[in-house]
Amino acid sequence: MHKVDAVIFDWAGTTVDYGSFAPVQAFMEVFKEYGIEPTLEEVREPMGMLKIDHIRTMLKMPRIRQCWEEIHGSEPTDEDAQAMYEIFEEKLMGILDRYAEPKPDTLEAVEKLRKMGIAIGSTTGYNDKMMAVVAPAAKEKGYEPDAWFSPDSTGQKGRPYPYMIFKNMEALNIQDVRRVLKVGDTTSDIREGKSAGVLTAGVVIGSSQMGLSREEFEALSESEKKEKCREVEQSFLEAGADKVFLTLNELAEFVA
Repeated sequence: MHKVDAVIFDWAGTTVDYGSFAPVQAFMEVFKEYGIEPTLEEVREPMGMLKIDHIRTMLKMPRIRQCWEEIHGSEPTDEDAQAMYEIFEEKLMGILDRYAEPKPDTLEAVEKLRKMGIAIGSTTGYNDKMMAVVAPAAKEKGYEPDAWFSPDSTGQKGRPYPYMIFKNMEALNIQDVRRVLKVGDTTSDIREGKSAGVLTAGVVIGSSQMGLSREEFEALSESEKKEKCREVEQSFLEAGADKVFLTLNELAEFVA
C-alpha cells in the first residue's frame, strides 16, 4: 500500500521551466513599462499565485508603491493592475513555448509513480490560454499529467484556495484528501495544499523559491549549494510543508 493515490504537481519550477523563468521575465517587463524596475526578490515573492493577484501583491509592496506614486502622481488602482495584467499576458504568451522543457528528474519520477499505479494531477498559476501553449509543448517533450486545472476552472480562485486540487481529485476519482500529495516549488503551493488538507511537499533545486537557473546553481561551490538549499527548505517548512525534496528523484521513495 502506497502513502498516496495521487500526486498533484505544479508546473513552472516544479516539473518544467527550471527556476521558473517565464513568468519572472514577463512580470519584470510589465513593471518596466510603467517606469518601475522591480528586484528579483519582489517579483518572486508572490510566485505561484493567480497572475492578476501576483501583480496586485507587487503593487502593494512599499517600495514599488512609493516608486509608483513618485512616477504617476497617485496610488496604483485596480484598473492599473488589470491593465498591467493584459500586458503581462501578452508578453508571457510570446515566450511560453520556450519555457516548457521538463526539469531533469521529471520524466523519470513520473514514470516511477505511474508504475506504482499513482495518478498524476496538476494545478497552476497559469490560465487556460497559457496552458494551451505549455501543456502541448511539455507533452512533445515527454511530460503529460493525467489531469490539470487552472484558476479558470474554479471561478478565478487560484492559490491559496484549494479548489484546483479538489477538481483534480474529482477528475482522478480520488476520495480521500489524506491520500493526495501536492508538490510545488513556491510557498503558495504549500499553502494551497494546506488549504485542501492534503500532504504537501516542496521541491528545492530548480524552484522559483531558489530563483536560480541551472547554470547559476551549478556554478555555486558545494557549500554555497548546501546553504541555498537549506534556505529554501526552511521557507517550505515554515509554510507548513510535510516534506521537502531536493529533486523529484526522491519522490517515488517517499511515496512508497
